[in-house]
Amino acid sequence: MKLLQEMIHPELTGLEGRVLRRHAARGIVLRKDRILLLFTERYNDFSLPGGGIDEGEEMTAALQRELEEETGAREVEVRQHYGFIEEYRPHWKPEYDLMHMTSHFFVCDVAPELADARMESYEVANGMNPLWVPIAEAISHNRQVMARQEKTMGQSIQRETFMLEKIDRELVVQNVQEAG
Repeated sequence: MKLLQEMIHPELTGLEGRVLRRHAARGIVLRKDRILLLFTERYNDFSLPGGGIDEGEEMTAALQRELEEETGAREVEVRQHYGFIEEYRPHWKPEYDLMHMTSHFFVCDVAPELADARMESYEVANGMNPLWVPIAEAISHNRQVMARQEKTMGQSIQRETFMLEKIDRELVVQNVQEAG
């Protein structure tokens, strides 16, 4: 497993204290120059589908479950572990000083057609929608949101934009060539 980046939120003054530890699995699903992403209206950003790994749950099983729930993906095939990001950021619950999130990224294939997503109520309330998006468009959009420092900007946009740029550099060209 390859560490891709360690990210420390600028508002943190240290990494000590009461830490909420989370692990997540996130999918990289490409079709030529398009990538399967979630657009979240509340934060006005694009992000890779995926989410938390439940206690005792195997990482790839969690990823398959999350892709099915959030995007309606079917026949999810996890091809390879691409790497992981260690992220430290403030946490909004008063019983914690910070959150330490480890996000594992996997290259996946899915069936050509998406079924209906089965999102959780908070995801629906946040306006999450699965979309096939040209990766350059998603990167440009997220970069503009960060440049404007929009008030609704979520804490994960830096991680997501970093990953989209890395995927664009390292995987998209190869994927387009393989697809013919």
